[in-house]
Amino acid sequence: MKPVSPTRIVIFAKAPLPGFAKTRLIPALGAQGAADLARRLLLHTLHKAIAANVGPVELCVTPSAADPVWQRIPVPDAVQWSDQGEGDLGEKMARAAQRVLASGESILLIGTDCPQLNPDHLQQAAAALQRADAALFPTFDGGYALLGLKRFHPCLFAGIAWSTDSVAFETLCRLGQLGWAVQSHPTLHDIDEPADLQWLPKTWLEAAQDSIYR
Repeated sequence: MKPVSPTRIVIFAKAPLPGFAKTRLIPALGAQGAADLARRLLLHTLHKAIAANVGPVELCVTPSAADPVWQRIPVPDAVQWSDQGEGDLGEKMARAAQRVLASGESILLIGTDCPQLNPDHLQQAAAALQRADAALFPTFDGGYALLGLKRFHPCLFAGIAWSTDSVAFETLCRLGQLGWAVQSHPTLHDIDEPADLQWLPKTWLEAAQDSIYR
């Protein structure tokens, strides 16, 4: 029987600072409100990733993990750290994917923008990689909340128009061109634009809106 490869969850995150994280939400929430929501999304994602219990959880950050800003975030001790480094999102994700896959682990690449992504979804994606080469959870805006891989190819990250409605489609096309088996999962809502705030838990939205008046 072929051995089951371990699965690493790598979470890409910006430091939740005003004017740096979730900037497209500033018109609705203000700079501080957007940063507060970014912090909440980050911590929520970390705890869901740990709860999935599929393998190591790594936080891949900008600015560097050595930056003092990260000392103010209560990141669980179980979480490992890495730096995103230079380049666009595709270059950053490609480096992380290539590194993890070269070590013999499968990888689940996620961000912090999708509070609907839960431990069951992460477990489903990890299980899919025991049968398929890739797993994808698309989002309603045309992107994806999760890309799982057990093989690496640079074409999945190069020349993609990130933050557009073609990201998931283009990624699936390239997976098809590679001839890889891919398991696509139900579409989820992520939180990028003011119109997306309706998909937040009500208490989260109230807390974010309250910060405008503080």
